[in-house]
Amino acid sequence: MTLDDNTPVLVGAGQITAREPDDQRTPIGLIAEAARAAAADCGIDGVLRHIQSLTCLNILAPAYPDAPASLARTLGIDPGERFYTPIGGNMGQWLVGYYADRIAAGELDCALIAGGEALATQMRGKGAGLSGVIDTETGAGPRLLGDDREPTNVAEQRHGLDLPIQIYPLFEQALRGQYGHDPATHRQALGALYAGFNAVAVDNPGAWRREPLSAGDIAERTQQNRIIGAPYTKRMNAIIAVDQAAALVMMSAAKARALGIDPRRWVYPLAAAEASDRWFVCERAELSRSPAIAVCGRRLFEATGLAVDNIDYLDLYSCFPSAVQMARNALDIAEDDPRPLTVTGGLAYHGGPGNNYCTHAIAETMARIRAEPDANAMVSGVGWYMSKHSLGLYAGRPPASGWRRVDACDLQAEIDAGPGVELAAQPKGAGRIETYTVMHDRDDRPVQGIVLGRLDDGRRFIANTPADPDLLDAMTDEEFLNRAGHVRSDGKRNLFTPQG
Repeated sequence: MTLDDNTPVLVGAGQITAREPDDQRTPIGLIAEAARAAAADCGIDGVLRHIQSLTCLNILAPAYPDAPASLARTLGIDPGERFYTPIGGNMGQWLVGYYADRIAAGELDCALIAGGEALATQMRGKGAGLSGVIDTETGAGPRLLGDDREPTNVAEQRHGLDLPIQIYPLFEQALRGQYGHDPATHRQALGALYAGFNAVAVDNPGAWRREPLSAGDIAERTQQNRIIGAPYTKRMNAIIAVDQAAALVMMSAAKARALGIDPRRWVYPLAAAEASDRWFVCERAELSRSPAIAVCGRRLFEATGLAVDNIDYLDLYSCFPSAVQMARNALDIAEDDPRPLTVTGGLAYHGGPGNNYCTHAIAETMARIRAEPDANAMVSGVGWYMSKHSLGLYAGRPPASGWRRVDACDLQAEIDAGPGVELAAQPKGAGRIETYTVMHDRDDRPVQGIVLGRLDDGRRFIANTPADPDLLDAMTDEEFLNRAGHVRSDGKRNLFTPQG
């Protein structure tokens, strides 16, 4: 087949995992190192000077006034466009779709996607530039790409629902109810799920945490593996204290040919889709499902003629086990499917460098496809609380029908037409627990119970439980799904007292 000049291709990938301490390490320095590695991976010299558009993914710390400008200056380049992203683990995959669209439309022919963190260094209280790098040459700040809505509403925030470690356990308990597992059985199942991720990380030289762990090591509550938000132990949580960066170089086929980049290094984005689930968690009808992932997956496969069983390599976003399971279920991947659900080891073992994990997953996917040109792959990304979703398909052979982008507006309209649920702002009376978690401190002591429940009229409520250690211990280890009780409001916060 004749390849269209505007076919988007990934031609370079760079990944950095910096384990050795370095007091001078900064996020921008790491990201620049990854960008140079991605340029070198193209197999020719001088790639960076051809970059027309640069996007730096959101950096959690420090707060750079203009990170894209800092990165461009560190690389010694002056691209015509410089973008930044809001917080969102979906953004690495989202950007591949964004740039593929623009390259296919002939709007540009060379782009750089790059991101990273130096949080391991910074959390040790070391590292240069902890208070930020002042860019005196920039005034208005970077141009933003992506959805920057606030992730939680006031009702959620009042009850302690404003961090991933507080919200993803709610999805997990809802999944447990869907499966019909008791708490002990389910925790063992989570250990088995994440043992598969750990096995991939053990074999990945770029993974941050490579020690072999059994399912029991992951599931068992110990002094080294405390509960964070029940039912999750520490080894089930994304590890954010990493010094990692990754970068991708994308071009048009015509540009790659003109620069003399070996076509055997090209990896083809086939199609991408993105959508959001109902934005606030408390308004979602089913807390164990992601309609957005289901619709995105279906539309991707319709656009390409592939099916999920045809995919050779998968990387499902893995900030917490619930994210993996909700994607697996939405995409109709069987629980006993023999394919690994990650190419890196996932965020708990490979490492979760802020908003940039997906860039690592895509870089690792490129390596797999280059080694097996007839292979294909799927990568998924998640932003906030199963809120923003981006999915992409990749292959070592050019797509017969060209690059395909699923219509985002049409897709989102289908999701938005689905059911929601009414929230009772100041509930009073009888209710039942729909899902729940118990937050623990660093000494593994329970400190807060968080409940999403239903009143007898079907409305949902958010509440905290009494701060009774015996109750919170029972909620950590025993069955409280569908437990009846009484809820009341003091005008600011709701309190749910379980029966029995």
